[in-house]
Amino acid sequence: KLAGEDAVAKHSAKSIEPGTYDLVLHPSHLWLTIHESIGHPTELDRALLMEANYAGTSFLTTDKMGSFQIGSKIVNFNGEKTATGSLATCGYDDDGVKTREWPMVVDGVFKDYQTTREQAHWIGHEESHGTCYAQSWKDVPFQRMPNINLLPGKEPLSLDDLIGSTDSGIFIKGRGSYSIDHQRKNFQFGGQTYYEIKGGKIVGMLRDVAYQSQTPVFWNACDAICDASAYEVGGSFYDGKGEPGQVNAVSHGCPPARFRQINVLNTARKV
Repeated sequence: KLAGEDAVAKHSAKSIEPGTYDLVLHPSHLWLTIHESIGHPTELDRALLMEANYAGTSFLTTDKMGSFQIGSKIVNFNGEKTATGSLATCGYDDDGVKTREWPMVVDGVFKDYQTTREQAHWIGHEESHGTCYAQSWKDVPFQRMPNINLLPGKEPLSLDDLIGSTDSGIFIKGRGSYSIDHQRKNFQFGGQTYYEIKGGKIVGMLRDVAYQSQTPVFWNACDAICDASAYEVGGSFYDGKGEPGQVNAVSHGCPPARFRQINVLNTARKV
């Protein structure tokens, strides 16, 4: 019923006026932004220019590890293949390494990559993070994305609280179209449904919305993350990589989060 009501409302929704807006992003939308802007650039083979299929290389070169401020101080990401029910979860990877959880971004600072047993010593590690995977017995295993999750905020904050503390902005739900460059830096994302926030309340539906940013600019604009009670997991069965291509299933968990003053486009406008 709710989806049907949204579909009807979308036809009469107000078209967005382009400009900069505060964005409140629901987990049903944010998981894909995480996948493209954090998941792919933290693949070590891309950072070392050894892999470029499907998603290009990476702006997160190894000189940035341990020092580069990819997000604000409240932004923390962990990689893992251990969460119950998540799509990349397994006991051991295809190198025979027991899977684990490890910090990738700590207080906004980029700390670590995804690695296999072959790759670990390239960045001075004694053992890998267990991210070697092949889609079947007949395919060559190589480094594939684990579950990568945005950790909940440390202070109590619900989605209603987050919207209530937003004076003027846009609330986005659902996966939509997207585009990102071959270094995973410049991007544009749309969603499924968009709602106008005024004075801490949702006042109506919007349409023709897409936001545009650069990965470090976007994550440094994150000023609020909901607590664990609002945490949800999304994912894809069809993350592609390699030549010949292979697919990998992967999940990304996150709570709703807010991003201040992000550039918003009107996708229906014509020059």
